[in-house]
Amino acid sequence: MEVLRIHFTEQDLSRVYLAKGPDPLWETVLALFRLSPSAPGRLVFRTWQDRARSELLRCGIEGQRRVLRTLAPANSTYFPDFLTPAEEITDIASGLQALRSTHPSQLRADIEYAATKADLPRWCHELARGDRTRLDVVVESMRALYETVVAPDWSCVEAVVEADRWKRVHALTDGVDGLLDSLRPTFRWQYPILRAAYPVPHDVHLNGQGLRLIPSYFCWRTPVTLVDPKLQPAIVYPIPRGLDHGPGLPYARHAEGLARLLGPTRATVLGALAHGPSTGDLARLLKISASTASEHVRVLREAGLAITSRDGGGATHTLTPLGHALLRNELPPPPSF
Repeated sequence: MEVLRIHFTEQDLSRVYLAKGPDPLWETVLALFRLSPSAPGRLVFRTWQDRARSELLRCGIEGQRRVLRTLAPANSTYFPDFLTPAEEITDIASGLQALRSTHPSQLRADIEYAATKADLPRWCHELARGDRTRLDVVVESMRALYETVVAPDWSCVEAVVEADRWKRVHALTDGVDGLLDSLRPTFRWQYPILRAAYPVPHDVHLNGQGLRLIPSYFCWRTPVTLVDPKLQPAIVYPIPRGLDHGPGLPYARHAEGLARLLGPTRATVLGALAHGPSTGDLARLLKISASTASEHVRVLREAGLAITSRDGGGATHTLTPLGHALLRNELPPPPSF
């Protein structure tokens, strides 16, 4: 495995910020990779993969999937930057509009670079020459894949990304150094370079432009970055293991059992408490009232699964060792008699 090196200046340190939420285009392209039979992370994504593949067959969009796989093949170390626009995108409609508005010069440059990595069909070269009909096909393929395999789990994706954002915001209380250092084990931070394992050697010089950090649910093991140095620098990073069992309990092997035991909302609250949220955080994350969130925490607290700490008028909640053990399916076996 090679190394990604992101080079900072002092000016860049004041221009590091977190994305406001998951990016639907990045998540769609990365979900496409997770659908490959040889994709790593099968244990974590198995439930989602089974459902997504079934939906692809039911909806009959294999053609649209092939369009995107041509541009972003699973075994490639590159896919065109224009598929994931550099500007911040938080909803699919604005993402598709940005994709449709890609400048012809970027289309040409990206496709020409992709052609150095793999043989491309004629329609890709027509796209590079500015054929807007071909671009419309790409846009509609992205929409179809998002709606079929990503949108049904979008609330779960949002919850896991938001949990990671809580962790980064907390780390930011120690300054930008604390934020960048919190990205371990995926990254190693020692000013002026942020390093990570990467499929190919790659250096990114920020040159005062700053860096946008984008936590991603479907990113796996190694981060992903844009290649074109003229674009606003951004790094998409995988949410570390341990958040697999975070809010929403996404695809945890025993998630369904916990939901049956506790009820789906209370099981989700249990997962969220692994990250020390406030009552307001829980309410926003789960889209429930603060009083409902507080009641769920009370029940978990009375069962010995949660602890509440109060500071002034606020309260934060965490799991007890027993709560962590239940969440991770690590309860000790019952005693034998």
